[in-house]
Amino acid sequence: MSIMIDPPRGPVDHVDILVVGAGFGGIAMADRLLREGRGGDILVVEAGDEVGGTWRDNTYPGCACDVPPSLYSLSGHAHPDWSHSFGRQGEIQAYLVGVADRIGLRDRLVTSCEVTRARWGDDTARWNVDTSRGQVLARHLIVATGALSAPSVPPLPGLEGFDGEVFHSARWRHDIPLAGKKVAVVGTGASAVQFVPEIAGTADHVTVFQRTPGWILPRFDRSISRRRRALYRRVPFVQKIVRGRLYVLAFTPARFLLRLFEWFARFYLLVKVRDRRMRTVLTPDFSIGCKRVLLTGQWLPALCRRDVTLVSGAATSVTPGGLVDSGGAEHPADVIIFGTGFQPTEPPIARVVTGSDGRTLAAHWDGSPRAHNGVTVAAFPNLFLMFGPNTSLGHSSIVYMLEAQAEHVLRLLELSRRADRGTVEVRAEALDRYSDRMDRELAGTVWNDGGCSSWYIDSRGRNSTLWPTFTFRYRRQVRSVDPADFVVG
Repeated sequence: MSIMIDPPRGPVDHVDILVVGAGFGGIAMADRLLREGRGGDILVVEAGDEVGGTWRDNTYPGCACDVPPSLYSLSGHAHPDWSHSFGRQGEIQAYLVGVADRIGLRDRLVTSCEVTRARWGDDTARWNVDTSRGQVLARHLIVATGALSAPSVPPLPGLEGFDGEVFHSARWRHDIPLAGKKVAVVGTGASAVQFVPEIAGTADHVTVFQRTPGWILPRFDRSISRRRRALYRRVPFVQKIVRGRLYVLAFTPARFLLRLFEWFARFYLLVKVRDRRMRTVLTPDFSIGCKRVLLTGQWLPALCRRDVTLVSGAATSVTPGGLVDSGGAEHPADVIIFGTGFQPTEPPIARVVTGSDGRTLAAHWDGSPRAHNGVTVAAFPNLFLMFGPNTSLGHSSIVYMLEAQAEHVLRLLELSRRADRGTVEVRAEALDRYSDRMDRELAGTVWNDGGCSSWYIDSRGRNSTLWPTFTFRYRRQVRSVDPADFVVG
């Protein structure tokens, strides 16, 4: 069998490079390969019906990025027409579609194509990949499915017996009207602080279940004038200067700055919430930065509305007519919306990718992902990860990291190209050394020792999510490849 893609390419049964996922990571990788003249060697498969990844899937009201778009964009594809200083979901999605069209990705792209199994064949030195649209052999497999692609829903007792509607914010049900409804929102993270202010006032009543408060800082958002956008179009270098300035000013992991941020967050809470009891409920008991800092100017005013109730404590169970809080009180609801985040340390793709020893990536990781430079894994020849373990950020822009990873993968592909069988695999001892180094550098950071429980920490108690220091150090680190760290065959 083979994968059928649009003419003129037609059916494809083998390819040199298969990229899985067409969000920011997959597009960054494809763009770099195409600029290298490798267009005839690649195929990109995407489970969704369009490119965009998380920006295609997350369409909840108020969805926006908390990194300025001049920084949250590919360095070779500046966009002068962002409407605001923080990009809206629709604009970011349109930007990614535009980049895909501009670089010529369409005739190398298969959408609505989910990878169901990928198994390394030692005899062929190829990846045998099964998808929902056929099979393909690939010499190299690049996984760019992202860390925020699998929604997490807590297994609340009684959820299946709820009489109303239920959905996760990452799979927003626009066909379910909220007007006049009692809406229960579980979670107070980065998505909830955006959509709750949007639905408050439309719904009859919104009940928000807060397990743990987050630190809130205002998002100084403003519209970008037509004059400034015209300047960016006429003089692109000006936007590059803005991008560089934003990179320098981006929130860094320097702990000495955290007290200043925390003081300002406390002052902001005092100004926006006059009720002392509510302020107490909304004040975290951990250091700022331990969890993701929430940038919003609408969240606190929304919680102070008469038609919004803040419940301190997690929802513990569901009845046919509502949710029960930790104190045993029931709160009526017609609709339940989960704003409970994703599964970054247990990505679904890891369960279907099988390495040279017959074990899946998930089995290798056993709840605690590890990868050399966040890209390569021992026992998985010619497998490269985008947005892999310890490459996510608690500061700055992930796009900067993804572009660095794309460059690193190119160097590994060159190493493979010079080998007899065309294979490259990180040595287990090199991976162990690297993982130990990540653990040492993360020890003592606010993300590990800030006094909170966060999605950065995996089921084994390791921070397998975040890069521990400045992003420029990562780019410098992956700029070269040490052949001694790899088995080349």
